Amino acid sequence: MQNNDFKILFIGDIVGRCGRNIVNKFLNENNKKAEYDFIIANVENASHGFGLTKKNYDELQSYGINCMTSGNHIWDKKDIISYINEADILIRPYNYHKSTPGVGYRIFDNGVIVINLLGKTFMPPINCPFVALEEIFDKLKNRTNIDDKIIFIDFHAEATAEKQCFARFAFDLGASAVIGTHTHVPTADEIIVDGHAYQTDAGFCGSKTGIIGMEYQASLKRLVTSISERFDVEMKSPYILNACEITFNGNCAKSINRISFEYNEQEEQESED
Repeated sequence: MQNNDFKILFIGDIVGRCGRNIVNKFLNENNKKAEYDFIIANVENASHGFGLTKKNYDELQSYGINCMTSGNHIWDKKDIISYINEADILIRPYNYHKSTPGVGYRIFDNGVIVINLLGKTFMPPINCPFVALEEIFDKLKNRTNIDDKIIFIDFHAEATAEKQCFARFAFDLGASAVIGTHTHVPTADEIIVDGHAYQTDAGFCGSKTGIIGMEYQASLKRLVTSISERFDVEMKSPYILNACEITFNGNCAKSINRISFEYNEQEEQESED
């Protein structure tokens, strides 16, 4: 890793087609892609709100995304099993069983290491992320010199306290940045701690009028009746992209900034009329 500034963009959970579209609009139509040296996005909800198809994987890669992380919904589209082992920029949470297809971290040619882990509080049963991270660092130290590498972790978890505690634990091991995902609600706690970057949750990309990206009526019915309900992605405008950008010097984080990019399709159509 060079000792000059290196800027990473991390995009929160992409939800459905409108989430994919606003990512494309931000990166390409809004000419932001060239501002970043490396772009990471959480894609576990990118295909109709649940999972990731091969078609959408290829689509997102064409937008300029360099690494895709995921979470507990990564298996919801069953064709993931057929292509995940060949998807060379996709990562699934490392703390699934070792027999699970795919990989839980990647070392990229520019020296960036990206790790994906699931939390265990209010989440499906999973191997302990703290033990799993120690295991990853043991493997990394046997493979490469990590002292000059940017080590970025997407910690896909529900509980705020678990995320904060995990970040401190990860920093002690040598992580450069820990950014949370899963809740789809961006937190206002971005911080640099002794050269390490942290934010509890990066947020999501999708319809701003939905319930964490999903239609209101189905969400309401499930919460009121406690009966399982089919969720569909909310497609109404305006749309929002939540992300954070982190600037590093070497593997030391210098700054972290939240990004909130909005697009109102209706306003654009009205201005064209």
